[in-house]
Amino acid sequence: MTDFAQSARDATQAMRDVFPQTPLLRNAHLSDLYDANIYLKREDLSPVRSYKLRGAFNAMRKRPDANLFVCASAGNHAQGVAYMCRHFGKSGVIFMPVTTPQQKIQKTAMFGGDSIEIRLTGDYFDDTLAAAQAFCAEAGGHFLSPFDDEDVIEGQGSVGVEILAQLGGMPDHIVLPVGGGGLSAGMLSYLGTGCQYTFVEPAGGASLRAALEAGRPVRLPHVDTFADGAAVGQIGQRTFARLKGVGLANTLTIREDRLCTTILEMLNVEGIVLEPAGALSVDALQDLGQSIRGRTVVCVTTGGNFDFERLPEVKERAQKYLGLKKYFILRLPQRPGALKDFLNLLGPDDDISRFEYLKKSARNYGSVLIGIETRDAANFGLLFSKLEESGFTYQDITHDDLLSQFVI
Repeated sequence: MTDFAQSARDATQAMRDVFPQTPLLRNAHLSDLYDANIYLKREDLSPVRSYKLRGAFNAMRKRPDANLFVCASAGNHAQGVAYMCRHFGKSGVIFMPVTTPQQKIQKTAMFGGDSIEIRLTGDYFDDTLAAAQAFCAEAGGHFLSPFDDEDVIEGQGSVGVEILAQLGGMPDHIVLPVGGGGLSAGMLSYLGTGCQYTFVEPAGGASLRAALEAGRPVRLPHVDTFADGAAVGQIGQRTFARLKGVGLANTLTIREDRLCTTILEMLNVEGIVLEPAGALSVDALQDLGQSIRGRTVVCVTTGGNFDFERLPEVKERAQKYLGLKKYFILRLPQRPGALKDFLNLLGPDDDISRFEYLKKSARNYGSVLIGIETRDAANFGLLFSKLEESGFTYQDITHDDLLSQFVI
């Protein structure tokens, strides 16, 4: 990998003409919490608030004769390509799903200006990708993959180049998210096996784990797009070729609900805004626990493009994970005083956040959807005991995903 290492250093040096290196900062809160030296490599502080512009920069830098670049993306890759099209004076056509939030479309347009055209095509990303590739072949442009491209991998390796220079040596442990594998492949190729790695994926998009288990890249049957920056249906062929030896023991999958607790903690305690994928490496620290005690650990916070309209959803998912919020369906007798009887069972810290009759025509009973927030998860055990003792029938649907989709 000697040639790769030199190429990654060359790419890093060239980047300094476009944007400064991102900070590597020791985080006192996390260091105290885990009794370790925890550093955050703040890719969320890049000009487009993610590391994606690195790969886009390197790919465009190495193709000076190409005038048209095409990509398919609903997020950070689109913004990185747009930023670099404007910088290099190239034309770009960026395909995005019709369902892309307006905030992401506007940011992409802002970064690219007159250098890019945004085309909203397809309800699902696979349709968008197919349209982008078909257009690229017809128009004679260069298709810029978000991860499965050697120049992109080389560009993402610049994160590792900066970490070594900023830390003054190799850390003991590096924790980084994996989506399509571009960042992890680039960093592993540059840094080699001189430290321990933990590769972190969202549970709803663990394409690296699936590939390691199968021995080849495989398509996941379903992807939960909450951590959209790392929720990839199939890891890249080129990236997996570099990651196939990492071993399942060095991978972690993180539940999306738990990830929400870390997003809120970093926002409320540290004032750091991280998108779901960007918080994966920090969230993984609680799984590493004693194994990182006394060690120097670098967590790569890969992005901070968080839409604050999602904050209520993040808060609710965090509360559900911590057991502080539950939804249940109560079978309420249709008689005077029944509601009062139920309300009298609530504790002083129990707050009704949702109350809705689901069936209003029953003669003897009515089904009621109830959402309750509390300060201590143990309060729900007490409440449910009181309900059973009082003869109320209920069904806890908090973690029933199918029923929640239709009712909540």
